[in-house]
Amino acid sequence: MPGPSLTRPRPGRDIPPSGAAPAQAPPYDGRLTGDGGLRLLVSLLRPRPRPLAVAALWSVVEALPTLLSGLLIATAVDRGFLAGSPGTGLAWLGLLGLTMLVQAAAVRMMFPALAAVVEPLRDDLVAAVVTAAVTRAAKSARPPDAAAVTRLTEQVETVRNLVSALLRSTRALGVSLVAALGGLLLLSPLLAAVVAVPVTVALVVFARLLRVLVARQRALILADEELTGQATPILAGLRDVAACGARWQAYATVRAAVDTQVAATHALAWAGLSRRLVVALGAHLPLFALLIAARPLIGDGHLSAGEVVGAVTYLATGLDPALRALTGVVGGWGVTLAVTLRRLGETIAPPPEPSASTPVPPAPYGTAPQPGPSVPAPVPPSPYGIALAAVADVEPVGHGLRLENVGFAYAPEATPVVRHLDLTIAEGEHLAVVGPSGIGKSTLSMLLTGIRRPTEGRILLGGLPIEAVPEHRLRSLMALVPQEAYVFTGTVAENLAYLRPEGTRVAGERLEAAAEAVGAGALVERLGGLRATIEEPAALSAGERQLIALARVHASPARIVVLDEATCHLDPAAEQRAEAAFAARGGTLVVIAHRMSSAGRAGRVLLMDGTAALTGSHRELTARSPLYADLVGHWHGGDPSGHRPPEGSR
Repeated sequence: MPGPSLTRPRPGRDIPPSGAAPAQAPPYDGRLTGDGGLRLLVSLLRPRPRPLAVAALWSVVEALPTLLSGLLIATAVDRGFLAGSPGTGLAWLGLLGLTMLVQAAAVRMMFPALAAVVEPLRDDLVAAVVTAAVTRAAKSARPPDAAAVTRLTEQVETVRNLVSALLRSTRALGVSLVAALGGLLLLSPLLAAVVAVPVTVALVVFARLLRVLVARQRALILADEELTGQATPILAGLRDVAACGARWQAYATVRAAVDTQVAATHALAWAGLSRRLVVALGAHLPLFALLIAARPLIGDGHLSAGEVVGAVTYLATGLDPALRALTGVVGGWGVTLAVTLRRLGETIAPPPEPSASTPVPPAPYGTAPQPGPSVPAPVPPSPYGIALAAVADVEPVGHGLRLENVGFAYAPEATPVVRHLDLTIAEGEHLAVVGPSGIGKSTLSMLLTGIRRPTEGRILLGGLPIEAVPEHRLRSLMALVPQEAYVFTGTVAENLAYLRPEGTRVAGERLEAAAEAVGAGALVERLGGLRATIEEPAALSAGERQLIALARVHASPARIVVLDEATCHLDPAAEQRAEAAFAARGGTLVVIAHRMSSAGRAGRVLLMDGTAALTGSHRELTARSPLYADLVGHWHGGDPSGHRPPEGSR
């Protein structure tokens, strides 16, 4: 498990104080116009001008009641109710109601346009995040970015929901605010000038507050990512945590990240309370002042009673909701959207190409550094007395494997899973690996195929250290079939030809022959042939997925095939057929045995018992090793010779 060493922490030294912030990205200055955030949003919205224009047009229509409400109510009061003509007053109010019906129709017409913007935007972001995560993982020597899961799920969905909410709730914000102030100006220029002063002060205060909100929202997002990055490897390695007695250190590591996240949440909440001040300054204060000054203004003839009612309408139903939306939606959802977009913009940007002066980042525990295009590779010792940089482009001679004093542990102070293993696997050999459950057989399969690097010793492939073999060459030479087979949505041919350099251009006869050899021919026929599409891979049984994975590797150019319990979901007869197919295919075959019958079919057997490793034929190990004889006898019902008793004798 990558990450900190799993040892019992020393109080006061290894356990960080509660609330200590882990290392994270540099602080953000709070500006919304930085590269990444708004620029990313613009790039996402630019391909959809038509639905955006339609939504804006209907937003203008929707703001019609806000623009006319104060004028219509003032006219209804002055020319209708106060003039002794209630019918005229009701007529003017009816006209206001008609504008509200128009508003409702505009809202109804606008939603399809919003959907045409939001859903494709979410799809584009998902594609960008996945592409960036895979590209960075392929080009970097560091472990895969666990925080990418947070970006792909939480942050992308946050952007989708917030863009939808902002377009739905604030598309008419500017129009409504302008409409309320414009209507007030038409009603009474004096009142409009007086109201403009506190509104301007409120907007200035809100602009200053936005910087604080943005900085604290960014701190919260980074704390979420840090928590995911700390917790993911610990949750994935709970068995090692328990085995090493490192529960308290794991607890302290996650607790520090949780405390940081809680502190960031509280800081953002306190900053959010300041938004109430903006509404009080911009809307409540002018309304309160108008109500106090209404009687003198009417008495002096500056305003009529209807104009006062109209002005109150603009302030209470136009300006107040607009400022609430500005502070609540823009100050809440808008800040979250801007910061999340900025973070996504930072992480989906292509990684910079390392230069000769760029230091190589430290490799994770148990792996070899992967030099960049312009960075010279480190020079580990070579069995030939030459640097690996000098042989990096040299092909291995054959594909024999040799393990020299190989050891591997999942953490620096954890008990090694593999220790002091010396083993030679000749080119074309058929080797079976057996041992009790949890002894390290699957770990050995990852070491043999270069997925894991040994923490001690070295592995040679064709005479070259395995880390000196170019990655593309290593992947074409080796194939590992794990216990949980992977089948993706696509045609049967695409699944079977996935490991072929030429892809689906490979002849169908070759794919059909590979499927038939491992026993998947009937399955391919049942699915509808090579051109049939596998719509739901999960609908296939575990055994059917294993057959497809076996056929895929059988059709590949790999010269070394490792089957890590890759037939565990097949019956013994199907397992025997698959192993026989790979043995007859040519190349090296290593079988991590699920059944002891696999050992009986192998030319040589490696027995792992946790302390030493024995090799020999099936008969030799049965005679030499009590553990091996016990495994054989347990599988075959007490007969250590490896032969099943006749049917009916038990």
